Amino acid sequence: HVQLVESGGGSVQAGGSLTLSCTGSGFSFDDADMGWYRQGSGNDCKLVLALASYGTTYYTDSVKGRFTVSRHNANRTLYLQMNSLRPEDTAVYYCAAECPPQFDDFRSPQHWGQGTQVTVS
Repeated sequence: HVQLVESGGGSVQAGGSLTLSCTGSGFSFDDADMGWYRQGSGNDCKLVLALASYGTTYYTDSVKGRFTVSRHNANRTLYLQMNSLRPEDTAVYYCAAECPPQFDDFRSPQHWGQGTQVTVS
C-alpha cells in the first residue's frame, strides 16, 4: 500500500531554517507529482510547493524565494528546504503525491503523509 513518511519538523526561531523529508513507498515514485501542503491555525490546508515528475514547480507566493522543493527519485525522497522562516509559516506540513498525475497544478493528491509540525517563534 502507499505510504508517505515525513520527517524533519521541529521548532525554530524566526529567520532560521529547516529541511523536511518525505519518503514514499508502494507507488511509482518516478512517475508521481510530489509536493507539500500545510495546515496552519486557520485550518485551511494549502499548497506550499510541488514538483511534477517532468520538472514543473508549483508554489504559493508567500514562500517564493524562501522555500525550495527537490526530489531524489533513486532514494524515493522529496525534500522541502525552508529558509528565512517566519512565524506565519507555523503549521503542520503534509507530504502529498499524485500518482497518476492529475495535471491540475497539484490540486488533488490521492495520497498523503501523516504530517509533521513546524513551529516558528
